[in-house]
Amino acid sequence: MTAKDDDADRESVSSVPDDSCACGDASQPTIYRPFWRDSRGRMGRRGYARVLATVGGLAALASLTAPVLGLTRVFERSYTGPVYSDGVALVDSEGDRIAETRLSEGEQLTVFPEPRPGIDRAPTLLVRFPEEEYGGETRMEFTVSGYAAFSKVCTHAGCMVADRDDTTLVCPCHSGRFDPLSGASVTGGPPPRPLPQLPITLSSDGELIATGDFEGHVGPGGE
Repeated sequence: MTAKDDDADRESVSSVPDDSCACGDASQPTIYRPFWRDSRGRMGRRGYARVLATVGGLAALASLTAPVLGLTRVFERSYTGPVYSDGVALVDSEGDRIAETRLSEGEQLTVFPEPRPGIDRAPTLLVRFPEEEYGGETRMEFTVSGYAAFSKVCTHAGCMVADRDDTTLVCPCHSGRFDPLSGASVTGGPPPRPLPQLPITLSSDGELIATGDFEGHVGPGGE
């Protein structure tokens, strides 16, 4: 081979793009360099970021929505008759009647009137405490075996009184507070009046039943 041929070979080698060399810029490893320099690669990364952001946003929304959905329930609003009447059994969300042994002292349960659990004034808070702890505005003739029952519909804006702070019943919407040991009287927040009490007793089968309707207007309004 002549010297001229050697010079031509060296020129051919020097014309190869630097990307073929493994000794390029240390901040960009050669194995990734062609992809990251490609504008299509940059668009792909943006697309992935959008997808991840969307998924994350939906997950966050779901985490916020779940507690809210737990406070709501779709009820029939066209019914205008009594919520309870004499002899109507109290049932849980599964439709099971409430036996005297269902709750221990200090516990509470949301119950409904058995024949018409779907009306908007139906949700009822059933609580159980030692009988000697009741006082104040409690209608003791409406209680039985330590059980007392009150409307769950807040008298301020109609939200469900779903929370509890020690023995105090708390509405999560505007922090209305009610004392179940004193006839669900208002102890804080904007509610204008107590939660109406439901008269209850035990049936011959040892199950909780109403002896009439709520003592007062259910929800906002009323006197």
